[in-house]
Amino acid sequence: MSFLARGEAGNPWFSWPYVRDNYETIRDALVDHLVITVSTMAIAAAIAIPLAVLAYWVRPLATPILTSAGVLYTIPSLALLAFLAPFLGTGRTPVIVALVLYALIILIRNSLTGLMQVPGDVREAATAMGYGKVARLLRVELPLALPGILTGLRLATVSTVALVTVGAAVGSQGGLGGLILSGFRNNFYKAQIATAALVCVALALVLDVLLIALSRALTPWTRSRA
Repeated sequence: MSFLARGEAGNPWFSWPYVRDNYETIRDALVDHLVITVSTMAIAAAIAIPLAVLAYWVRPLATPILTSAGVLYTIPSLALLAFLAPFLGTGRTPVIVALVLYALIILIRNSLTGLMQVPGDVREAATAMGYGKVARLLRVELPLALPGILTGLRLATVSTVALVTVGAAVGSQGGLGGLILSGFRNNFYKAQIATAALVCVALALVLDVLLIALSRALTPWTRSRA
């Protein structure tokens, strides 16, 4: 049985006329989804990497930082968005705040792991060359930890693309999630649901491929070792 045949004749799972007639709506939802994702990852990275550095420099803080971020990750997304909406409104802000909180544990853990894997003799050599703590971090340790940091960024980005859709369930902006939810409300309009879901998956795949390419460009030594 074909994919199209699974839907009813008047309500197929995919419809080119629907895509053609609603191209601008789909495009706007995709752009909104992308903006929320990129904004989330930029803010999360700006918070997570300094926290990972702090945990790296002050080892007793590593467990509290990771535990706190892990606890935030366990909060159900709908519950967190429902909690934030009365304080932050129903636009992009509560969605971005919630998604930043979810991305922190992935970014902190991978960044800290990358820093911890810097060989001790490399740190000692940098210190012997006269690098201070900050200079050694910026010129030696962070560049060597970059593969781990970028791996965390990839994982968090793909996860964020999926979670953006949840924002629509509490009346906030959810990018393509708004189309999915609208499809369910519109007598289970299958073409709209399937199209939005496929575009969401495609966005996650494209961003993942771009981040893989960025990682290879920024860490050429990992290719030579492979």
